[in-house]
Amino acid sequence: MSSAARKYPFLDWTVLVPVAAIIALAFSWGRELPGAVVVLVALCLAGAVLAAVHHAEVVAHRVGEPFGSLVLAVAVTVIEVALVVTLMADGGEKSASLARDTVFAAVMITCNGIAGLSLLVGALRNRVAVFNAEGTGAALATVATLATLSLVLPTFTTSKPGPEFSAAQLTFAAVASLALYGLFIAVQTVRHRDYFLPVTPGSDGSRGDESHAAPPTTPAALASLGLLVVALVAVVGDAKAVSPAIEAGVAKAGMPQAVVGVVIALLVLLPETLAAVRAARRDRVQTSLNLAYGSALASIGLTIPAIALASLWLSGPLLLGLGAVHMVLLALTVVVGALTIVPGRATLLQGGVHLVLLAAYLFLAVSP
Repeated sequence: MSSAARKYPFLDWTVLVPVAAIIALAFSWGRELPGAVVVLVALCLAGAVLAAVHHAEVVAHRVGEPFGSLVLAVAVTVIEVALVVTLMADGGEKSASLARDTVFAAVMITCNGIAGLSLLVGALRNRVAVFNAEGTGAALATVATLATLSLVLPTFTTSKPGPEFSAAQLTFAAVASLALYGLFIAVQTVRHRDYFLPVTPGSDGSRGDESHAAPPTTPAALASLGLLVVALVAVVGDAKAVSPAIEAGVAKAGMPQAVVGVVIALLVLLPETLAAVRAARRDRVQTSLNLAYGSALASIGLTIPAIALASLWLSGPLLLGLGAVHMVLLALTVVVGALTIVPGRATLLQGGVHLVLLAAYLFLAVSP
């Protein structure tokens, strides 16, 4: 932070960028944008995402771990849910699979991309990345259950033709998702909070100290909470403004419509990826994995209920079931993730395997 920003906190970029993004939203809302304006709005959107994550981290630092990872995961997922619902409301039948594509992309990016990169960085720093197998294993088991209930079963149910749930089945999936997500949060933050605290790389396996820096004051945390809300509103609105350009670019390139969901997931998860890598570089791989699997859980646990509620007024089909290729990738991700987590220690190899799985998913999304 510059001396001017220290003297005048409202001049800091984390304050100015969300305000600029809101102004861009006000001028672009409901208008057909030329190319130069789309680029400008996209820059404001990216800045607002980074500012949102910064303010989420400030709030997270105040409340401590694992609450910090939870705050950041929920903040990012709120962005994702709002984007998906907004785009589906305007997209018609061509957006029927957008929720499935975005949620599955988020699962693959978090469980393979963020987790793999964090393990790679942690192993490069200490030869072996150390984490808590009990907490991380519980998170992976919950992700696998939610993903199967919400994304695999619709392919095999027979109440409706195609990879769709009936109204009753969708309601059950939504309630089950919320219940499991709520149960996981209770375990993570209350019942077994110690399972999700960072582990030092020492041989004794003792848990790391959370106080790596002085926490912000209560007024500073409250200010960041308010700016977080402003940034989230800006992200949702600006993303809606540039979404026609994203869809047009995907169509012009001759890529499948599912790539739109991948782009959305990459956009909203990039700042969280940076946060996870920073944590891994500080020997806090458990925090990185909390972010990775917590985001996957929040993505399914909050998106499916939101889509179920939105289906009351959204017209057209809601395709949730995965195809055969994606089911194979999901199964391989769960198996490899379990083998990585069980020892509580990982090397460069495990990180590399997860990153290759992500690369395979991205390649097959563009070239199915």
